Amino acid sequence: MLLPYAAVRDEGVSYHYVSPSREIELNKQSVDTVAKVLDKHECEYMKVKTWTTDAFYRETVNKVKKRKEEGCLTVEMECASLTAVSKFRDVKFAQILYAGDDVNCEEWDDRHWNSRTKIREKIFFFAAEASLEL
Repeated sequence: MLLPYAAVRDEGVSYHYVSPSREIELNKQSVDTVAKVLDKHECEYMKVKTWTTDAFYRETVNKVKKRKEEGCLTVEMECASLTAVSKFRDVKFAQILYAGDDVNCEEWDDRHWNSRTKIREKIFFFAAEASLEL
């Protein structure tokens, strides 16, 4: 499990909801609450900075290298956007990610992410429990 604490803003939605910045931080209380739930269930996780992009065909080698240099461990399409909207609406938000596929090598490895339903079921129940805590 991966628990974002910040996102590099490389998409368009977040800029409509909060002032421009290179990164956006998730609500610390929300992140800590999710971490507490994961700890309670002895679920291993890492707190990560993620890269949010809506231009997945533009995940070039150079951009990936730059994002890694900025400390990003993951890439996804919604964390920065949802964080910005949650700040705008004053709603608590955190996100749990899991690594579905791996693009950190020469060839794409899908790791059969679409058939791993147990992990998605666990994430659902962790998220529901964290929501009740918040």
